Amino acid sequence: MLWGRHPVLAALANPSRAGRGRLFATPDRADELMREGLLQGREVERIEARELDRLLPPGAVHQGLAFKVAPLEGVAFEALAEPAEGLIVMLDQLTDPQNVGAIFRSALAFGARGVIVQDRHSPVLAGALAKAAAGATERLPCARVVNLSRALETLADLGWRAVGLDGGAEATLAEALDARPTVLVMGSEGEGLRRLVAEHCDALARIPMPGGFESLNVSNAAAVALYEASRRQAG
Repeated sequence: MLWGRHPVLAALANPSRAGRGRLFATPDRADELMREGLLQGREVERIEARELDRLLPPGAVHQGLAFKVAPLEGVAFEALAEPAEGLIVMLDQLTDPQNVGAIFRSALAFGARGVIVQDRHSPVLAGALAKAAAGATERLPCARVVNLSRALETLADLGWRAVGLDGGAEATLAEALDARPTVLVMGSEGEGLRRLVAEHCDALARIPMPGGFESLNVSNAAAVALYEASRRQAG
């Protein structure tokens, strides 16, 4: 299930979802979708807000819209890997849907080509994740791979440079980044980067924190890293 205005409208506008799923809307939202021509030829099932509440997880902020649809299939790894240019984000076993969704949103905002996740140990791009992404999961390509370390080896052969975020690294993010095609590798919320994944990075970098706080939430760290990396790419 997808819910909320931004995720649902982004899904409706996604050509890969044409003709699929069931769209639910409160009467006022249904009228709005029809009036603004946002249905993309779909039928909308009118439903009262209290009924919509029962269809969704407790506390879901649906804004009168929900969309029951199959999960996105994603893109082939090669589609992101070639040609080697720009930015890619790789997530090493991040499992919190809110964090992953926020990273998708930042990656889209700062012009990343896409996101790479491990086939296992990564959440489905729906529900709370899609809500946190505010529609970014519908617009930003995502590739699932079996082994992140092997994926990094392939990316290196194609001309990519991998920079892993590690709070204990000697180099700062500004020192580690340059204008070459870059894969930003983010570790899990609790454990950080796994050893083999870190060993396949060309550089490890930390975000300097002069305020003295120990660390940032991983989605906030990703936003900072994407901003800095996009500046290097543009320069």
